[in-house]
Amino acid sequence: MNKLFAIFAMFVLLSCGTKQTKIPCFAWMGGPGEASDVELSETFTDLKEKGIDGLLYNGGHDPAVYQRVGKIAKKAGLEFHAWIPTMVQGKETGLSADLYAVNGKGESAYDKPAYVDHYTFLCPNHEEVYQYLSDLYSRIAALPEVDGIHLDYMRFPDVILAKGLWDKYNLVMDKEYPAFDYCYCDKCVADFKAKTGIDIKKEKDPSQIQEWKQFRQDLITKLVNRLVEDVHLDGKEISAAVFPGPHSHAVKMVRQEWDRWNLDAFFPMNYNDFYLEGTDWIGKMCKESATSLNGERPFYSGLFICPNPDSKAKEADPENHGLLPDEIGAAVRESMENGAKGICLFTPDRMTKAHWKAFEKAIHKKYSLKN
Repeated sequence: MNKLFAIFAMFVLLSCGTKQTKIPCFAWMGGPGEASDVELSETFTDLKEKGIDGLLYNGGHDPAVYQRVGKIAKKAGLEFHAWIPTMVQGKETGLSADLYAVNGKGESAYDKPAYVDHYTFLCPNHEEVYQYLSDLYSRIAALPEVDGIHLDYMRFPDVILAKGLWDKYNLVMDKEYPAFDYCYCDKCVADFKAKTGIDIKKEKDPSQIQEWKQFRQDLITKLVNRLVEDVHLDGKEISAAVFPGPHSHAVKMVRQEWDRWNLDAFFPMNYNDFYLEGTDWIGKMCKESATSLNGERPFYSGLFICPNPDSKAKEADPENHGLLPDEIGAAVRESMENGAKGICLFTPDRMTKAHWKAFEKAIHKKYSLKN
């Protein structure tokens, strides 16, 4: 039994008994930067004592980093999953510019990315892209210090941004616009025409062609499921950070039909502030996720933490918003009562003392599923 399912099984057993001692808790974090082994050990031990069971750790592409950091994390009693972006890859990888996604205006993400400079998205419809990612993840999954691979950016660029981000980018995204709609590379256009007979470039409004949406959702799904097989060959788990839903948001916003992905676990990013919603919305998203997965695989509710609670109201950038300490309890409760098997923090570095105090209370309560 793999480790994520072991934690899930333990959770179920405890829930069925008379006492539940703690819900499973993960955290996204990156590094190691200039941190020494001693400093990493102290950080990981502290997180373990605060209730974190496992890390989704972003340390770049070098297997040696995961080998070193994973050893320290496991010694501290933490699960250790390598958190590595998938479709977003920088130009330094050496991948051909022809492998990057193209928007509806014919602009490549390689030299004209949407929204921000790092949105250099690959196109999932190229065998070279699969081979590059397969090699990357297989090399790291083979390490004994690594418990699993955690995918991120396993999607297309946001064709619709979360509403809380519209002002930041001075946009009104009331529909799909060509500048943010991917991928229209020659291979995607040709393959879609061969499959359906539709020349998408001749359509007046491609956003109304459901077969075109499904074609791109299927490209992502196919790539994910191939990578699942590769990582499983090494006897390791594979999970992913995904948009909320899936069908209320993930499918519509980034073509993630993730209930069709053969992953071991899912980590929906239920960042309510990005959607101008309260903590009750987190419960709605978890309910949808539980229903979509039919209870067959676990998901962990991703919670976005406000790093500076006292100044949240003055912060213009929604990426400096997030859950306040007095919202932690409600966020955890909404997650657990609506089918989540645990929670995941983005990120522990953003947690204040008040956050940790509320977190400790919330994770040691017993929760019952809502009908």
